[in-house]
Amino acid sequence: MNTTPFTSGLSENAVVITRVARGQWHALDDDLVVGRGHAHHRPDGRLFVSIDAWHDAAFDRLAEAMSAELPAPLYTVVDEADTELTDGWLRAGFTIRRREWEYAVPTEPHVTGLDEVLPPAGVTIVPAGQADETLLRAVDRAVRDEVEAAVGWQSMPAEVIPFPEGDTIVDPSKYAVAATPDRYLGLIRVVTVKRPRIGLIAVRAGEQRRGIARALLAHALGTLHRSGFASAWAEVQESNGPASALFAGVGAQPVGSNLELVR
Repeated sequence: MNTTPFTSGLSENAVVITRVARGQWHALDDDLVVGRGHAHHRPDGRLFVSIDAWHDAAFDRLAEAMSAELPAPLYTVVDEADTELTDGWLRAGFTIRRREWEYAVPTEPHVTGLDEVLPPAGVTIVPAGQADETLLRAVDRAVRDEVEAAVGWQSMPAEVIPFPEGDTIVDPSKYAVAATPDRYLGLIRVVTVKRPRIGLIAVRAGEQRRGIARALLAHALGTLHRSGFASAWAEVQESNGPASALFAGVGAQPVGSNLELVR
């Protein structure tokens, strides 16, 4: 435990910052914990920080201490509706990097308009849990490399589930795929905890604009509807026009937004 205190000249109150463990800080006011800070690496290698503090002085001192001790760049994600938290990060020198819209996606085929959508000729949809793991990993690696070579994988919604280095398929049973006899052309991942989340939908660059993504979405939403779920949710970066159009085209409604900030 590193208990070396960090103090600053931000104010005259008695808040003292203590690093209590790797990636963890406490703000103390007369031995009372009035704020906590955390830092952790996301699977894409970026360092994300978060702060939960009782008042602005504790927040500011935690942000100052963490920024001084951690290597740049630092990232954080906030609910855009939480203006107080956003203002705190802006005071700490963070700037808005991107916005992600959260969509509520209906599953009823007559609402989505996907009831008669089929994959293109020669392509079949393999349901979740039935995909060949080798081919699944190959298409996942291919689309990631294509995104990285174009806009960069960091432009995609942040993935928070840890996995071994180089292994980007956490649970193969969560993926449905678009397949030809010798390879997979695209994939969709749906994870259900309290509600279904469409965490990824992607198609190989050379196979796009053929209706494959729409067919994958039709399959996934239809499966959820038959399982009793009235809606799913998804996050789409504001600048991702094709993804926004795909979800808007099935009646998805924006219900909130998150901001990713960087220092």
